[in-house]
Amino acid sequence: MRHLDDDPAGPFTCSGNSCHGCGDPEFGLSDRIRQNVLTEINSIYLRLLESAVRGFVVQSQTKNRSIKLNPMAELSKNYIAGAWVSGASEIENRNPSDISELVGMFAQASSSQLDDALDAAAHAQIVWTAYGLERKQAVLMSIGTEMMARAEELGTLLSREEGKPLAEGKGEVYRAGQFFTYYAAEVLRQLGENADSVRPGVEVDVRREPVGVVAIISPWNFPTATASWKIAPALCYGNAVIWKPANATPASAVALTEIISRQDIPAGLFNLVMGPGRDVGQRLVESPRIDAISFTGSVPVGKSIASAAIRNLTKVQMEMGSKNALAIVDDADLDLAVSLALGGSFGGTGQKCTASSRLIVHKGIHDAFVEKLVAGTKAIKVGHALAEGTQMGPVVSAEQLSENLFYVDVAAREGAELACGGACLTMETDGYYMAPGVFLGTRNDMRINREEMFAPLTSVIKVDSYEEALAAVNDTNFGLTSGIVTKSLARATHFRRNARTGVVTVNLPTAGTDYHVPFGGRGDSSYGPREQGRAAAEFYTTVKTAYIAAGTPE
Repeated sequence: MRHLDDDPAGPFTCSGNSCHGCGDPEFGLSDRIRQNVLTEINSIYLRLLESAVRGFVVQSQTKNRSIKLNPMAELSKNYIAGAWVSGASEIENRNPSDISELVGMFAQASSSQLDDALDAAAHAQIVWTAYGLERKQAVLMSIGTEMMARAEELGTLLSREEGKPLAEGKGEVYRAGQFFTYYAAEVLRQLGENADSVRPGVEVDVRREPVGVVAIISPWNFPTATASWKIAPALCYGNAVIWKPANATPASAVALTEIISRQDIPAGLFNLVMGPGRDVGQRLVESPRIDAISFTGSVPVGKSIASAAIRNLTKVQMEMGSKNALAIVDDADLDLAVSLALGGSFGGTGQKCTASSRLIVHKGIHDAFVEKLVAGTKAIKVGHALAEGTQMGPVVSAEQLSENLFYVDVAAREGAELACGGACLTMETDGYYMAPGVFLGTRNDMRINREEMFAPLTSVIKVDSYEEALAAVNDTNFGLTSGIVTKSLARATHFRRNARTGVVTVNLPTAGTDYHVPFGGRGDSSYGPREQGRAAAEFYTTVKTAYIAAGTPE
């Protein structure tokens, strides 16, 4: 996951003299693998949407460097206490596929505006709690259905500012809508428990109540989906929300807020407070008026938030870093293993907390796997996020591209072989393009296999046995997802029971989870209650136990 304070570092593009690709895109690629590459790279969400981009023409296919403005270039404001308000300053947001395109200008909240949001949220939460169940359900259902109906429009906006291919952007928005419709149904499923006391004539009532005002701090890599799987349960269980999105993707935050702002909710129940993490974010998490903090981002920032929260005994839920491994044993279906590795490693430009950044491969299948993996990686079409046929878009920012190239240098110094990619690319538009890269001959103790890179880079680790593969999977400070590719039920079962990760997949990518079941990890990957599904109630509610002595009827 990325940092709380993740503003772009400034213009960083590559000249033709310094960039190179990774070879012939069609080298040695079978028809089956080519199709699997397309399927896995796009997204698991695509089953919910059409798989092709119809008739979209990228506006700039030339070297024209003039700034191209659009309606979003007008200042987009914060939403505080039921009103759209300007901020203390402004930032610009540019398309990582074409940095000459200004996506928009976005207000940055002041400290006093954050205080206004905190005041309004506390009052609105009391009103929201008193709403009837069906009234609340209607609000969440309306948000979700509108998001799904506008998936193409909002997905296009998301892809413009974040850089993922249009098909993935649309899929993310559609999935985000499903979080709201799921939790709309959960509004009506909030059942308590009754029991007899050990004392005669006394009954016990146990129920969950809202925790209060929730601070939501979301990342840029899934700007709509991650925020939605936090906002939806927060509202479902009766809480008020103050949302600080990542500054790298403010347009998607404003678009979602605009939908929520038109709903039947009290003013102040939902607040959008955009601003840098070091200012607005820090003040938010340190506030004693926040009852709970749900954060997705980097480990250092997560630990800093936890330190601030403990001073006020604020409840925390944190999803942080990862170093996910896909184990490929000697009995694996080779073509399936390659397609899963490609999709898990390079989907979303590798900017996923569930990305397969370590490929642990049995020696018996290693050489054949590597040959097809490298060929498949070379075949991935990198391009403008909105261009038809693009399988991998640019990285999100100049800062991220610079960090990715830094890790390529680290790998070289440690003795890893860069089989392909790992360099920035010159395209028809200036953007933060990078060829997906594969490292060979790596060890699990190398930095590239210990630290989260959040890049279109993956490492192959060769092992001698299933036991060594499992040990390598578990040899990490993280513990979010892991997977195995095998035809053996015994190995699959043993792996599922012994992999020390919060999510385990068998013959599936490490990336891609469902919205109706818990999500989270172990170690440095997660802290606090799980997200998603009914498990979310543990974080967004507090338990009240009541004892009732009704007496004897007269």
